[in-house]
Amino acid sequence: MDWKSTEQASMERHAPNHSSSSSIPATENTVWADASPLLDTVCKELRDGELIHGDNFNLYAAMSALEIMDPKMDSGIINKYASVDEAIEDGLAPVPISIDKTVDVQCIIDIIDHLLACEATWHKGHSLAQTVFSCAYLVRPERTLSHALLDSYCKVIRATCKAVTTIVSDARTHEEEDLFTMSYGLPLNVEGDEKCLSLLNAVEENISRQLRACKAPLSKRKPLEDIEPLQTNFDLEEGYCKALLCRLRFRKHFCHVLSCMRRPQGRGLELARKHIASCISELGSILNSAEFLMFNAYGTCEDGTEDRTTASGRQAIGFDANLNSRISAPTPPRSIKILSWKKAIKYFENLLHHLDIICSYPLDPSLDALLRFVAQFQKAQPDLVARVHLQLLLVQDGKLYGRYPVLAVIIRAARLTEVIMRHDILKNEYFVQLGQIVINMLKILCTNAAWQRRKLGKILQDWRAIYSQLELAFRKESGEGSSISNGENASAGILKHILIWVEEQTYWIAHRFLVLGFELELYSPSEYCMVYWYLSVVLIRLAEKKHLKMTVSDGSAKQKGKKRKDSPKDLAREARIPPAISFLQCQICLAEGLALLLAALRNELIVLQSPSPFNSEHERFLQHFELLQKACIPDLISYPSFKESTSYARISSVVMYNYFKDAQKIAKEVKSSFLNDPDRSAELRILEQVAEHNSVALNVISRVGALDPSLKVSFEFIHHPYFATVVVKRS
Repeated sequence: MDWKSTEQASMERHAPNHSSSSSIPATENTVWADASPLLDTVCKELRDGELIHGDNFNLYAAMSALEIMDPKMDSGIINKYASVDEAIEDGLAPVPISIDKTVDVQCIIDIIDHLLACEATWHKGHSLAQTVFSCAYLVRPERTLSHALLDSYCKVIRATCKAVTTIVSDARTHEEEDLFTMSYGLPLNVEGDEKCLSLLNAVEENISRQLRACKAPLSKRKPLEDIEPLQTNFDLEEGYCKALLCRLRFRKHFCHVLSCMRRPQGRGLELARKHIASCISELGSILNSAEFLMFNAYGTCEDGTEDRTTASGRQAIGFDANLNSRISAPTPPRSIKILSWKKAIKYFENLLHHLDIICSYPLDPSLDALLRFVAQFQKAQPDLVARVHLQLLLVQDGKLYGRYPVLAVIIRAARLTEVIMRHDILKNEYFVQLGQIVINMLKILCTNAAWQRRKLGKILQDWRAIYSQLELAFRKESGEGSSISNGENASAGILKHILIWVEEQTYWIAHRFLVLGFELELYSPSEYCMVYWYLSVVLIRLAEKKHLKMTVSDGSAKQKGKKRKDSPKDLAREARIPPAISFLQCQICLAEGLALLLAALRNELIVLQSPSPFNSEHERFLQHFELLQKACIPDLISYPSFKESTSYARISSVVMYNYFKDAQKIAKEVKSSFLNDPDRSAELRILEQVAEHNSVALNVISRVGALDPSLKVSFEFIHHPYFATVVVKRS
């Protein structure tokens, strides 16, 4: 045990009396002894870097040793207070806060504001004990019983924390931030908290009457004299009533949002949207109240500091960050900086906006539409609480939205009819496994970008394994049905559609895995060439499988229709490329164009080359695509094939086969097909913009690049998150 201290006086002052009160009682074989004299003696003898240890102490034990009296290491160190009770005895959380009612109201508003900042900080992944429950009024519920306003608000805060903790635990996404759901024995389940909203409503109604009374004309004020004012200064009554009301109403509506969104099968989403709108409106009123509160605190409306955690700028009463340090965790407490009040408001505005997007989704049983929605939703980088609500909406009781069996969703995605659901082949174990894999994928897509990418890379192995099982079953069924006149029995037909869909889905996951690397900034500019090359190959396979699925589905429908002869219109319709495939082709052209341009710049101008002293290009290729290579996605793709495809690239050939012009042309042609899809329409406009910029840059490079050493080429993500814009400058 490493021990180093200059705090002997403090240690002696707070030395515990183990004989009278100890968390570990003495037994027949153990007895408590006061070690203070020994430690005091050793403290005088120890030099820097020395430690006290037993004979069995080693380097491994040193790695997990604690340094007593170091605030960063010793979670049991006594800071200002040894316990919550000592803090309260010292006057940390007085009730009432002041005998002056005006001061009392001011302080309560400060407490409410600081709690909002603490709550936002907790949502960002910090410890509940060191944020929200750093408030002594929350830790000792009995303290607030005599103060209706403070008591009702504390009850609602505890109930909200309990609801959010439960939601995150149910979704099992708290592994992203393991401290989020740890309650450390804090009072989250206090008797009476379940009635928090009715108590808050009563307080809100009382303050509303006080507001009406102070706003009433003089002729009507006498009948209202029996209503006790909120505080003693009549000139400030309206301002304080409004400041309190918007805060109480925000908290009330936020509780309703959490409650409505937990209703099964999305039944509360419409009502949740109404409460979300009310929350956003009240947040605006809270922001507007800052000027009044600051003026009455300091006599000025100027915002003196950006780090203030209250609207008034005053320090909130009743808080101590180390209040729960002894129960917070078996590990040392973290150093936490509470978000400012304005940043907390901004956080809740963003959270409510993301929750509103979730509530506005029409719960479409189409898996393709759902995956596009989730990918689009994740572009906004929502925080944990919003993503948890999305996951719990998508997966309920093993069903999509709690309404649609997963197998029915898969059958629909594979373009099979719902009649197939009655077929015996769907009872096979591999279909049950496929359903579970789809559920796991939906859950993974709701995690943060880093966690999502790692998990998607690993789940590819499961998709490949299930594909192999289905392929074996298909071959078996095809062999048994070979004597049937139509050449394919019903089981084989089902398996054929499912196989194509599984392969398409596998390449969609691989595409998602690759593009998340750009969001996480995992690729250096010298690696863009190999990434875009791999991305183009994956996109080509994805387009092939998607088109094959459409073709097979249309062929099956035509057979059922028993059409004897195709009309010229039908043949023309078949020859036309579906918009979804054209959308992918546009991305393929951009990826291929960027890969070849990067390769040509490297081969001719010797730019974008940064040999690493630690690993070769081959090793970096394996590091980035190891999980894809293990799953053989795509087949027969390796580092030698990448080198073979790019080693002979030249600027002249890139100009001759201008992929950027092709991408621009496709984007223009297909744009009209997505007029009813605003997200993909916006995406196409951006792709067209990137293609146009890159085409111009390519022409500039081809004219003067090789002859002008002052020409600098860079790749920046100005317009699109993963398709770079080529920027050409003269140094």
